[in-house]
Amino acid sequence: MVHREWKKGKYSISTNPRRMDLDAVHGFLSRSFWAEGIARRVVAKSIRNSLCFGLFHGRAQVGFARVVTDRATYAYLCDVYVLEAYRGKGLGKWLIAKVMAHPELQGLRRFQLVTRDAHGLYRPFGFGPPKHRDRQMEIFRHGMYVT
Repeated sequence: MVHREWKKGKYSISTNPRRMDLDAVHGFLSRSFWAEGIARRVVAKSIRNSLCFGLFHGRAQVGFARVVTDRATYAYLCDVYVLEAYRGKGLGKWLIAKVMAHPELQGLRRFQLVTRDAHGLYRPFGFGPPKHRDRQMEIFRHGMYVT
């Protein structure tokens, strides 16, 4: 797979898994409301098995987005964050724009995500409520990572 990189001033976005700072990503996710307590080994495995986008300020990782996908029909966008100190600079919009424009994520029949409070970030990229809510089902194990 070809890794992609984009630059914007002192910021960059990369899909190269070697650039992902596992400690930084785990540090954020393990205190997030959606993955609180997640084990480092689980984060490492999720990065290995997904298309990941790291947001960097110089060499420091300040944001992240992960896409679980077959690269043909389906994608699930998850684990999106920008560190608090870097919010309000348009970096989240830039990160999602790069995710949505990635060549391996074009022509998919379904692209999903779950968000508690960032609907305004995702709506301009075409995300909305499920067309057939009555057809979708899930297994959700709340608090799974908290010990």
